[in-house]
Amino acid sequence: MPHTLGPIGRLGRYTATHVRAVAIGWLIIAVGLGFFAPRVETALAGAGWETTGSQSVQARNLIDQNFHGLSSYGLMTVIYSPTKTVADPTFNSVVVNVERTLRADKAVASVIAPATGVSISRDGHTAIVQAGAAKSSNGMVAAADTLKGTLHRLSTADVRVDLTGASGMWSDFNAANRSAMLKSEVISWPVTLLILLLAFGSLVAAGLPLMLTMVGLLAAAGSLYLGTLIMPISIWAMNFALMFALALGIDYALFIVHRFRGALFGSKLSPQDATAVTMDTAGKAVLFSGVTVLISLSAVMLVPSPAFRSMSLGIMLAVIFVLAATLTLLPAVLAKLGPRVDKLALKWVHSGEHRSPRFAAWAERLWRKPLAYGAVALAILIALAIPVTQLKTSMPSIKVVPSSDSSRVGYYQVQQAFGPGATGPLQIVTPAAQQAAVAATVQRDPGIRALMPAQTSGGYTLITAIPKQDPSNPAVGATIDRLRAELPTGTLIGGAVAENHDLQNALSAKTPLVIGVVLALGFLLLLIALQAPLIAAVGVLTNLLATGAAFGVAKWIFQDGALHSLLGFQSQGFLDAWGPVFFFAMIFAISMDYTVFLLSSAKEHWDHSHDPHEAMVAGVAHSGRVIFAAAAVMVAVFFTFALSGPLPPKEMGIILGIAVLLDAALVRLLLLPVLLRLMGRWAWYLPRWAHRMLPDVRFGHA
Repeated sequence: MPHTLGPIGRLGRYTATHVRAVAIGWLIIAVGLGFFAPRVETALAGAGWETTGSQSVQARNLIDQNFHGLSSYGLMTVIYSPTKTVADPTFNSVVVNVERTLRADKAVASVIAPATGVSISRDGHTAIVQAGAAKSSNGMVAAADTLKGTLHRLSTADVRVDLTGASGMWSDFNAANRSAMLKSEVISWPVTLLILLLAFGSLVAAGLPLMLTMVGLLAAAGSLYLGTLIMPISIWAMNFALMFALALGIDYALFIVHRFRGALFGSKLSPQDATAVTMDTAGKAVLFSGVTVLISLSAVMLVPSPAFRSMSLGIMLAVIFVLAATLTLLPAVLAKLGPRVDKLALKWVHSGEHRSPRFAAWAERLWRKPLAYGAVALAILIALAIPVTQLKTSMPSIKVVPSSDSSRVGYYQVQQAFGPGATGPLQIVTPAAQQAAVAATVQRDPGIRALMPAQTSGGYTLITAIPKQDPSNPAVGATIDRLRAELPTGTLIGGAVAENHDLQNALSAKTPLVIGVVLALGFLLLLIALQAPLIAAVGVLTNLLATGAAFGVAKWIFQDGALHSLLGFQSQGFLDAWGPVFFFAMIFAISMDYTVFLLSSAKEHWDHSHDPHEAMVAGVAHSGRVIFAAAAVMVAVFFTFALSGPLPPKEMGIILGIAVLLDAALVRLLLLPVLLRLMGRWAWYLPRWAHRMLPDVRFGHA
């Protein structure tokens, strides 16, 4: 073993010799934060899909203040009967009950009864009761959670009641998404355990990654609850944190446990020495990988949206706890277990393989024929990435909500009764003195079907305009942009469709910046870790290639609708707008895991031998098995989300699963070793000026 240990190696030795102190510390953390974990689900926010400071959010605030809360997050209740009309006593009785129920709720500021020519259909079979918002957007989604069931129970045999609108839609969407994510988690755990058992050949070793992940998730959930006491945190933060922590926790633990078994059984070290050596090599790689993940996710915070920033924060919290447990709790447990890490082993699986003969043979094959194998991998990745140039994005339509949910049923009832644009009205707020001019400009716009009667209050006038098209039609966004350019200064355009349009624009504007920041910081971290500019650049660029290929496949599946019947979804004709920025950061973070694992192992052998052949072959031989196993676990975890009901979890599961599959199979275990072969010694070249500037980082050779 090395004569001197680095800081992570010394931390590993400390945990190995102070097992009780580490265990007590984590027990306090787990119990303390775990006490708050069960409360997190009810405390998380259901809204936040908006652009902070945008014109639409300013309009919503003005409407809430001056027009009894009748903004985008006001409640829209649809009463419909195929046989009766508003003139019928039965229908009217349901309307009265709906109004009474809404007025009794503390989240409601005002109730507007159905009016002829405005909120009663021409045939009289559909009526809309509007309720003004007395709470924030998150508060209104929470109110919709409880009210939608109460309102629906007011239905009779002939008259149906459904809560729709932005609050109702996000309430249904969050509920369906939460249910789907939990179902996927339940499916993924036994599948993960089976893959880990096959990878390690030992039930004890296979259980360690799951133990680590559970501790990290428990602490992260408690932290998220405490975070909600300071600021609203999106419910999606917990959903993504669950999935991401499971995948990363298993990744890190796989690498650490694999290297520990190699050091313990392959190098015949004591459990304490094996732990120190493992953490000085694999532990250091995990630390660099974790920091890269955190940097990738922090770049998402450049998007000025509460939902995005809190989702990023939630995942980062989970990663921090999983990383901390990997660097402290896991080595302590490994040192305590020692040879017992192979207890309950499968007889037909060799334990403690320090160097995989199969992956060594694969690396030798790549060394002999680099161009042939590299060309095939490159051609496949480029072919899959080409469609990404035609990728379309937009904010989710009503199709992301299950077809039987109230908000979707009510949505279509409103469209059938009042036209396709009635579900996405534009709320135009202007100084009262400009009312006539603004109304005239809006009236003659080719994208507007009708204007509702104007309301004046507090020196402002509210003009509600009904577009001609469905809210998800790009033509509505063009109408908003056109009106904003034509309307006088001081006039604001809001409404749910305008909020979605503003968020989509913000995402489109920030995506190149987020990608640039992630790539630049990823390169910098790889440069520090590997002390080799050329291979650091290659690592980042190959990540980008795998990501582009994954989004190319996503375009084919979700935009073009291929496999829609097999996967059970209805194509929207586009990818949800958060996909490029959010999924890119997640894919890049995961890809960097494998990059760091492979290249740190190769660097370890380069430092020992200064032989390009030894560095490439030994790097693949030592890390190939764990990359293969980790990728199998991640693909299994992500693809279980493709079984989920709503479309967004399917998008996330399919895109991330395909990205990991392509990254492990074609990039880390094929293209990157080939590039190491072709670059030879130049892969590890470090200019003298850079050597003076960079900190000295070495991966000790175990």
